[in-house]
Amino acid sequence: MIKQFKFTGMSVLLLLLSFNVNALELRVEFSAEAIQVSPDRPPLMSKMYVSKSAVRTEIFQQGHRVTDISYIKKGKRLLIYPDQKTYMEQTGLSISPSWSGKSVKTPCEGVPNLRCKKIDKESLHNINVDKWEVVRDVNGKTFKSLHWIDSKRHLAVKDMFPDGGMSELIMLGKGKLDGREVEQWESRYTHPSGRTLVSKQWYDPQLQMVIKEERPGGFIRELKNIKVSKQDKKLFDYPKDFRKISANQNNFNPQGQQPQGQQQLGQRGQ
Repeated sequence: MIKQFKFTGMSVLLLLLSFNVNALELRVEFSAEAIQVSPDRPPLMSKMYVSKSAVRTEIFQQGHRVTDISYIKKGKRLLIYPDQKTYMEQTGLSISPSWSGKSVKTPCEGVPNLRCKKIDKESLHNINVDKWEVVRDVNGKTFKSLHWIDSKRHLAVKDMFPDGGMSELIMLGKGKLDGREVEQWESRYTHPSGRTLVSKQWYDPQLQMVIKEERPGGFIRELKNIKVSKQDKKLFDYPKDFRKISANQNNFNPQGQQPQGQQQLGQRGQ
């Protein structure tokens, strides 16, 4: 699987998925507390349970409890409202080739409207990388971008986007965070205008994902109290004695509950 730095999961767990290029892939089962801090807003907190096939997120907001269960391999998602004893079901969600058991050979595999060509092998900041050209077709127009993929971690350490923007990841060193072994990286995105945005990420090699990110302006997103262990299958069961409702019957839409789009190669979000 080819990816940029990733956090994992749905809703608040997507807080650390903003660098994901291809798809979500979970290798280690664990539980954690997810925290998102934004200026002038109360912290957004949730409890997460992550298995190799599903993610359960429990959030309390606006006086309501909401549980989000995403079955990644099945392309299915549940939004459960315990106080109302109701739930909604979403199906037909996209499934990555990495989840289907297929061998992913290019950064474009499983992503529509992309074509990939491997150009060369290089060394970038003492990291062995594969250099890829990605061609993206949108509304009859063709956009080309270049991506340098870490051969070991399978993440993009440099991107040159069609609009002239560029991003780089530079390892600052190794250390510990919340008792876990991590790699600290600096991310630099240079806007076509020349303006540069710098953020920091802490990458957990065991979980193979970022567990903390600090962005300019005081934005912090983090997984804390991580406990690696096999998760109880009952956590991912359909709720018993709950009434199924449709989206137009739900009048509660807490922040963070809408599915968030994943960035694709050849595209950069601001």
